[in-house]
Amino acid sequence: MSKSAADRIINHLGPALALQQRKRFRKDTVLIVDGTLVPTRDHSIAEQSKNYRYSTNHQVVIDADTRLVVAVGRPLPGNRNYCKAWELSGAKAAVGRTTVIADGGYQGTGLVIPHRREKGQAELSAWKEEHNASHRKVRARAEHAFARMMTWKVLRGCRLKGGGVHHAMLGIARLYNFALAG
Repeated sequence: MSKSAADRIINHLGPALALQQRKRFRKDTVLIVDGTLVPTRDHSIAEQSKNYRYSTNHQVVIDADTRLVVAVGRPLPGNRNYCKAWELSGAKAAVGRTTVIADGGYQGTGLVIPHRREKGQAELSAWKEEHNASHRKVRARAEHAFARMMTWKVLRGCRLKGGGVHHAMLGIARLYNFALAG
């Protein structure tokens, strides 16, 4: 198959393979959000990030029970912090009022984050330590999902331009869900 034929097929099927975001969730659903940096060569949508590469920041929301990706935010420049990216990417709007847990990088967003020591406090109380331990175990599911999604070469050095980075992320999320669902 020629390169141009493969490009036409991908351009046609890319949006069809993309992850369709859910409109509503069950009342007792718990979601996990985290951000990931996707290195890209398109400098119009990317900025130098903490790894000194031009990257885009993608907010990915995962169902804590099923471990399926339920939403992927629009890509933002890689130098955006997670608090801003959570709102600007559309991930916050996609989950509505559902309970969402996150890491400490989402402080002040209203998400469930780990407890932190107060200024001058030597250590956390026992119940806070216990809560943080369970929080880490649940949040590890998001990190494992990212590890599986990043095995796709297209996300390790994305050469797509414009919206192609977003379509690639959505397509990989859909393929990840297919592989997980069996």
